[in-house]
Amino acid sequence: MTSRLVTPFRVQALMRWLVAALIGFTAAWSVVFAVSAETRAIGRQGMVATSSPEASAVGAQMLKAGGNAVDAAVAVGFALAVTYPEAGNLGGGGFAVVRTPDGAVVTLDHRERAPFAATQDMFLDAEGRLDSQLSLESHLASGTPGSVDGLLVLHERFGKLSRETVLAPAIHLARKGFVLSQTLAGRIQELLPELRHRPASLEKFSAGGKAYKAGDIWRQPDLAKTLQTISEEGRAGFYSGWVAKAITHEMDQQGGLIRQTDLDAYESVWRDPIHGRYRGFDVYSMAPPSSGGILLTQMLNMLSAYPVGQLQPGSADLIHLMTEVERRAYADRTQHLGDSDFYPVPIQKLIDPSYATSRMENYDPTKASPSAAISHGVWQESEQTTHYSVIDGDGMMVALTTTLNSSFGNKWVIPGTGILMNNEMDDFAASTTEANQYGLLGNTANAIAPGKRMLSSMTPTLVLKDNAPVLITGSPGGSTIITTVLQVILNVIDHGQSLTAAVAAPRVHHQWQPDVIDYEQGRLSAAVIADLEARGHTLQARSDIGVANSILVTAGQFEGVADARDMGAAAGF
Repeated sequence: MTSRLVTPFRVQALMRWLVAALIGFTAAWSVVFAVSAETRAIGRQGMVATSSPEASAVGAQMLKAGGNAVDAAVAVGFALAVTYPEAGNLGGGGFAVVRTPDGAVVTLDHRERAPFAATQDMFLDAEGRLDSQLSLESHLASGTPGSVDGLLVLHERFGKLSRETVLAPAIHLARKGFVLSQTLAGRIQELLPELRHRPASLEKFSAGGKAYKAGDIWRQPDLAKTLQTISEEGRAGFYSGWVAKAITHEMDQQGGLIRQTDLDAYESVWRDPIHGRYRGFDVYSMAPPSSGGILLTQMLNMLSAYPVGQLQPGSADLIHLMTEVERRAYADRTQHLGDSDFYPVPIQKLIDPSYATSRMENYDPTKASPSAAISHGVWQESEQTTHYSVIDGDGMMVALTTTLNSSFGNKWVIPGTGILMNNEMDDFAASTTEANQYGLLGNTANAIAPGKRMLSSMTPTLVLKDNAPVLITGSPGGSTIITTVLQVILNVIDHGQSLTAAVAAPRVHHQWQPDVIDYEQGRLSAAVIADLEARGHTLQARSDIGVANSILVTAGQFEGVADARDMGAAAGF
């Protein structure tokens, strides 16, 4: 997918066409929503970058209609539940980092919670082995959803437009439909064989069992009904009433654990952001139960002692350095990270620059450190996901990452609602000896407990300089999320790359265990691979790493880039 500049005239034309449909003029409701995908856009009054062209257009229109970045982000969040079903959701959760126009930075944790009936060994068989089918594919895999509460809480605190206005585009998209792209139609076609024993899911994702194809109009009337109820009733439209009854009935009938008491008790939590400094820039990201903010800050602290900007991007020297930094940070994640409401996560120790220095004392620039020889720090103390970025003309910034965990979650749709459920329970350390689907290990800090939030890698991030907006970024990708965000930041700050180049650059990843450098197929030279292997590294090629939909602020304008690794778009004005 090529990067193209959206001209102001083209944007204005698109906005004039959309205004009736998105703000409520009834004459436009018969229009089927279809937009073109532009992976790069320039604007001066606002910008949105998401993994869905339709959702990006929705967010831009909220800004055009007088809404702020939070109005746009909330409208995007609900729209993604319709247009990006592999990760956008009503049945999952996420994290948001918000900078207000007066310079304050706040974060909202709307991560899923373990149902109150959950137990520490619920996914272990009689021999104590992890049953991944239960933790990924069953109704037991679902945690209590937080997305709806989180989006509504964000909107209630910061939004300017009405709830009905920000939900109207998502309702329209679900009710009237939108044109399926080749990419989304292909993903649904691949999903279809797994839905034959999931009747409600098959109904949602097929035309009477027949696969959709590119160019078809996809309508989701059940989801439209659910969204309309949320629009009219707010939080009660999801966590009580007919929608809640549908969720709890399905869980009760199919062996899931979510009950009305879980839905009643769910609430999003405002948390202090993780704040770090890197080469004069302020970096704000998420606190636990996300591991993203801590690991990102820890890795930047470790890298600050080295001349990253003098190392050629994609070179063996730079990849070796990043690998050794990532190896040490992910070892700490395994031991120390979990829900801080349940476990005393040593946040300040882990993000202390002096601790980062101590972690790199045994770093050798010529030789790999075997992960078996790298443990977590010891001291005495007294993939499916989607990210989007939004900014408005007042400098309000929103970085929001949301997920169902696996692509399409556990693939179970709640009958009559159109809601696709998450399989986030797999993100707990159900076993201390076996990794989850992303190869991540865990320990007591991330053990399953009733009401607890599972550890996440989501890393929605804001970068500022002298309290002025610079960069909004984040990514999906499971364990690769944090390293994707790290590399975008290094590309912008250390290497001075344009945002298009910073997002498009080849990516690598290491997470302590397994002791392997992942790299994007065909994007490292044979010479670099040979150099790294000579230093003792093991490498393996894989598909794309991350989707870093980002916004860069330069010279009084906003540059939005939707990562071309996915089907997204940037839209601004």
